This record gives sequence, structure tokens and C-alpha cells, in this order.
Amino acid sequence: MNTAASPPLTVEVPPEPPDLHGLPNGVDLLTRLEGISADRGLDSLAKRLADLAVFVGGDLAALEDQIARLPRYPHAVGRGATHLLDLGGKRLRPTCVVLAARLGAGFDARALDLAVAVELVHTATLLHDDVVDLSETRRGVATARATYGNAVSIFAGDWVLIEALRRVGRCGMPGLLDDLLATIEEMIFAESLQLENRGRINTDRDAYFRVIEGKTAALFRWAMRAGGMAGGLGEAECRALQSYGIHLGIAFQAIDDLLDFAGKTSFTGKELFADLREGKMTYPVILALERDPDLRPVLEQVVTAPGNHALPEQAAARVIASLRETRALDDCLELARERSARAVAELSCLPPGRAAWALATVAEAIVDRDL
Repeated sequence: MNTAASPPLTVEVPPEPPDLHGLPNGVDLLTRLEGISADRGLDSLAKRLADLAVFVGGDLAALEDQIARLPRYPHAVGRGATHLLDLGGKRLRPTCVVLAARLGAGFDARALDLAVAVELVHTATLLHDDVVDLSETRRGVATARATYGNAVSIFAGDWVLIEALRRVGRCGMPGLLDDLLATIEEMIFAESLQLENRGRINTDRDAYFRVIEGKTAALFRWAMRAGGMAGGLGEAECRALQSYGIHLGIAFQAIDDLLDFAGKTSFTGKELFADLREGKMTYPVILALERDPDLRPVLEQVVTAPGNHALPEQAAARVIASLRETRALDDCLELARERSARAVAELSCLPPGRAAWALATVAEAIVDRDL
């Protein structure tokens, strides 16, 4: 894989790390990434993340305020929706809208509506996914389905999605609502493909990429286009932003795949081996099985077992050993790095400056996160 770095983006960086006290959810993630980068000796990335936190801090504060102002209905569906929204999140997709808009005219009221909308679409998918996956916890606490029931989680996701579509529609930007509807359809079909393959030992890489491009990368792609349109960028620039979003989304998902086996549960709020226990063939598992055919009986034992079961200790040890010996985890990280580099390369035709530099920082940081 070609991981050559793209030409550096020129921007003036503040000489001193800013004071990040009291900044909101999305910035909390950036400060954690800053600390991780500093601990790893990546001082340059740590300083860039500190600057990024300040650059988007006010915009993300406005986002949090808008989310906090969503109707707090007392009925079950309202409680189910706010149950997840109030837990916060990485806010990475809204950050993409912010930075894409700042490449152009800036982050205005329309861009704010779009940033809220993309976070609501993401939230809706999580509420639905938790029902499909029978998930008991998310972000370290009980899911809406575990607290209020499956039906509430489904209807809560539907209501949140309607609110997202309402916000995009009122922006009045030609074609953008249709683009979002097509994106949601793409996400549904990708989830359907994953559902059809659940519990099957399938090493089809093309199928894997069709799933992650649809279920994960497509929404990043729309977020970048939405922000670019809000900022008044031209069609060619918006296409470059969309390509950035696709590569960023794939890199993000590759790291998520890796973290299923090597993440810190206390931070991610997700138990190890969750994807495997749900019968999903992720990228490192596909690589390990290609290189270690004797792993198949162990995987069959795990992915075909009914329910969201605990992974037997012996099976877990065998899977981890194979992932390490076949270098599947290393190559999954390499995939993320390659896609991150390709995302940065797409920025070369965009207006130079702080926003482009910040987008390059985002692409690099999601690969180096150790969550």
C-alpha cells in the first residue's frame, strides 16, 4: 500500500497550547487525543490537536446548545431519544461539517443546522443498531433498548431522523436533502448486506468494503458535502471534500475494527470482541483467516453461537494469537493509515489555510487514537 505523505499544508500554528478548560463534548475528545499523542511523543500532532480544539470550540459549543434545546418530551419515545443524545459523543461528523464550511464563507446558522442534522442521523442509526445487535450498553451505560425496550429505541431513532431531515429541509439548499435521503438509503442497504452475512465465515473483501463504505463512510461523505455547500464552495471542491469523507470514514472504521480486539473498554464504552460476538467479519478477522485457515473452526464456534454471548476464554486467546501472528492487526492499521493519507491528498485542490490544515489533522488523529 502507498502510504507516502501528501505535500504539507501551510498554516500558522499558535505558538502556545491554548486553555481548553470548559470546552464541550467534541473538544473533550480532541483533548484526550492530544494527551495520547503527547504520551506517544507525537508533539507536533498534539499541538495541532490543541489548536484544532480552539478553532472549532465555539462551533461545537453552539452544536451542543442546539442539541440541548431539542424537545424533551416526557413520553417514552422522547426519553429514549434524549437518553442517547445526552450521553454526548465524539461529534466527529459535525466537526467535518464545521471544517468544510470554514473552508469557504464560514460556519453560519445553516451550517449549524446541518451539523446538528448529521449528528442526529448518526444517533438514529445507533438507536436502531442497538436493537438489531441486542446491545446492552453503549458509551458505558445501558442502551435505550435495554432501558425502555426495543420498540421505544426504534421509534426514538425514527423521531430523531425526522428532526434531522426537517433541519436539512429548512436550509433550502438545492439537492442537499435528496443527497441525504440517498445516503440514508445507501446506509440501509449496507446494513442489510451485513445482516445477510452475519454469522457466516465470509472472507470476501469486496463485500466488506461495500458494507463499510455504505454504513460508515457514506455519512462522512455527506457531512463534508453539506459543509462545503454551506460555505459556498464550488462543485469541484465539494467533490474533493466528498472523496476526503469516504477515505476518512474507511480509516475510521478500520480503527474501530482494530479496537474491537485492542481497545480500552473504559473509554470506548464497547466491550472487546463485540463485533465478533455479533457475527460480523471485520477486516482483521478476514485477514487472519486468509493467512491462518485453521482459525475457521474457532470462528465458526463464535459467530454461529446464538445471542450476544460471552466469548470463551480459550477461543478469545486463539483469535488474539492468530491476529498477532498473521499481522492482521498491523495490516488493519496500515489500511487506516493509507486511507488517512488519501484523505489528506484530496485537500490539495481546496483553499489553503487553517481549515484545510485542521482537516488534515483530523485525518491523522483518528488513525493515531488509542481508545
